[in-house]
Parts: sequence; structure tokens; C-alpha cells
Amino acid sequence: MAVIPRSSYYDKHYKQSAALIRARRPYLVKNALTGLGIFGFCMGVYVFTLKAVSQDEFEDVKVPDAPAQSPQGK
Repeated sequence: MAVIPRSSYYDKHYKQSAALIRARRPYLVKNALTGLGIFGFCMGVYVFTLKAVSQDEFEDVKVPDAPAQSPQGK
């Protein structure tokens, strides 16, 4: 049976210890702002793309006429 090595940052129930929470605290705000910035950029690109595509009306595309039907109706 493989034993997972214990880390000092997690207790026996694999919950975060106070040491891990203290170690992550200085980066919490910076990481949250970075995540929000990346999310905002992605949503901006998505909205811009949808608006740009929806404006095209395809008036310049030539649609071929329907093929002529033969009189015998084959």
C-alpha cells in the first residue's frame, strides 16, 4: 500500500494548516486581482468577437440560383 507523504502544511484530514494560510496570505490579493484581470480580458475578447461577427450581414456574398428542375421531375 502506497503511503502519501505528509506535508507540514496539511493536517491528518488534509485540511489547510494555519502555517499554509499564513504562507499564502501575502499573495491572496495579488492573485485575486490577476485572476480578475485575466477573466475581464477574456470576457472582453469574447464580447468584442460576438459583436464584430453579428454586424456582418453577408450582402456581398453571391448566392447561386436554385438549380433548374427538369420538366419530367426526375
